[in-house]
Amino acid sequence: MGNYDGSQIVILEGLEAVRKRPGMYIGSTGKQGLHHLIWEILDNSIDEHLAGFCSEISITLQKDGGITVQDNGRGVPVDLHPTKGIPTVRVVYTILHAGGKFDNAVYKVSGGLHGVGSSVVNALSKKMIVEVRRDGNVYQDCYENGGHPTVKLVKGLLPVIKTCRKKDTGTKVTFYPDPEIFETVQFKSETIKKKLKEIAYLNKNLKINYTDEFTNETITYQEEYGIKSFVQYLTREETVLQEEPVYIEGKSGDIEVEVAFQYTNNYSEQINAFCNRINVIDGGTLVTGFKTALTRVLNSYARELGTLKEKDDNFDGKDIRNGIVCIISIKHPDPQFEGQTKTKLGNTDAKTAVDDVFSTEVERYLDKHINVLQTLLDNAMKSYNARRASDKARNAVLKQLHDVDTKGKLAACSSKKPEECEVYIVEGDSAGGTVKTARNRKTQAVLPLRGKILNVEKATLEKILLNNEIKSMIASFGCGIGDEFDIEKLRYNKIIILTDADVDGAHISTLLLTFFYRFMPQLIKEGKVYRGLPPLYQVEYETTEEHAEDAPAKKKGKKKKKQTKYIFNDHELEKFKKIPGNKLLAVQRYKGLGEMDAEQLWETTLNPETRILAQVCINDTVEADEITTTLMSSNVPPRRAFIMEEAQYATLDV
Repeated sequence: MGNYDGSQIVILEGLEAVRKRPGMYIGSTGKQGLHHLIWEILDNSIDEHLAGFCSEISITLQKDGGITVQDNGRGVPVDLHPTKGIPTVRVVYTILHAGGKFDNAVYKVSGGLHGVGSSVVNALSKKMIVEVRRDGNVYQDCYENGGHPTVKLVKGLLPVIKTCRKKDTGTKVTFYPDPEIFETVQFKSETIKKKLKEIAYLNKNLKINYTDEFTNETITYQEEYGIKSFVQYLTREETVLQEEPVYIEGKSGDIEVEVAFQYTNNYSEQINAFCNRINVIDGGTLVTGFKTALTRVLNSYARELGTLKEKDDNFDGKDIRNGIVCIISIKHPDPQFEGQTKTKLGNTDAKTAVDDVFSTEVERYLDKHINVLQTLLDNAMKSYNARRASDKARNAVLKQLHDVDTKGKLAACSSKKPEECEVYIVEGDSAGGTVKTARNRKTQAVLPLRGKILNVEKATLEKILLNNEIKSMIASFGCGIGDEFDIEKLRYNKIIILTDADVDGAHISTLLLTFFYRFMPQLIKEGKVYRGLPPLYQVEYETTEEHAEDAPAKKKGKKKKKQTKYIFNDHELEKFKKIPGNKLLAVQRYKGLGEMDAEQLWETTLNPETRILAQVCINDTVEADEITTTLMSSNVPPRRAFIMEEAQYATLDV
């Protein structure tokens, strides 16, 4: 091994770093990361709308594989940048952390605060074309192979390609994702349309045009009633308790607040929070402000109207929020998100603003709509009585968890340090036996499941807690469930779902994730849940090696060598086939963990040094809740429609 000194430290300049580690900027190189490119460019146009300069955005899915996003905003500046000495538009699209959103001089409210979106999209594209209309002129800049400019500047500025009306302003961006970066460069029209519909709800009266050149479909999204319509859309398949959503809006200081909510007859609550139209999936201070205000206001009404007697305890927050579907949307001049992923809002003034606006305005609304107030109080009282009646039964079941015999199921690890321990949840005793043999007994526990767990979307909490497989999981994890859940008591740093790569394995994974999402969501939010990704293939191939020039004459030249390699997905297999010098001899596809022996399983799936794990996370709470309800509830028509719609994108294994 060579010396470790300064010469070994590689500095990736500019956009090269993005191409080297794309996952740091867009999350993944799969379909999710591919579509994230569109959202990054779209964000810039929406920021122009929030600033009051853009009323219409057009998105085109092109037949040649490109995406065009065009707006009628002010247009990206094309003047000479004062420090870089090149056109400002080129600075924006080729230099990381360059933008007009780091202070409030240009954008009072903005979602894209890190100044990396446009340049990251450019870095991950094989081609990008930016067209700007300003001051009666049209300018164009072009980039290839990861952001390299191809337009020759004239006296440091972009040439004018044509003229236009002075009031005709805006920016048009067309980009083509790089197939060398992404697993697929085929955009999914349904994904784009769903996102555009959400954006229209969150940006009242913004006109969004979508064109799909493959199908010649053209749709215009424009929502006059904003998030009120959003709530109606989310509850379209549910039995609602009020005729229409309650809509509240107001302003506290520089913070604009909108809240819309409607109650259904469901057991769960669904609160989706947005700050500057970014879905903050872990909520934060704006959600805390809403919950505090709603609980305080309804308890005050319940006391005043006699719904709660003097001897009764107050409603708790869950009583009041039982069955609620809510959208909270605020516009904040200086949002403090936690990390680049923006999953949680930390501003304390957001809590105060939401609390103030909601408390004042919802009281005005309910004073005028007594029937709605009575519906909300009746729903809270029903939940309150049900909770008290079921407390004894539930506590009895929870108490049994201490006596659950997991010894016959759980193969525990010897370490008692949660930070170094992990538990594999596997299907069946056969796979469980192989994993138990292959594992590191010090840090890796194994919990085999006998059959499929209960579908928790269709069951009460008491029924769920009586399911043997679920009881085994709760007892093994050690952190409780529901009100008793305490993530500090979790015995494992990683909970790894390890199932076969077939339909049954996928179904078991879905049932487990539904359980975690509905009843232990903190496990997902804290990044504790993973899916193990065993290899799909083992390939045998022949490669050609060059011999050293100083080798004996009869050994000079090229030598063929047989090797084996594990491959984890179809995209990786296709790339491997294209490597020059490799001749594929045989391909074995693994459908089950039982097809690998203990040594192979350790090498590919259990060894922390070589395995691949997929961390389960939620990027869009609205979509997560909608898909979970659609696929796992007992309401058949929406599920059938979803399956028919998505079937065209399925990958068949026949």
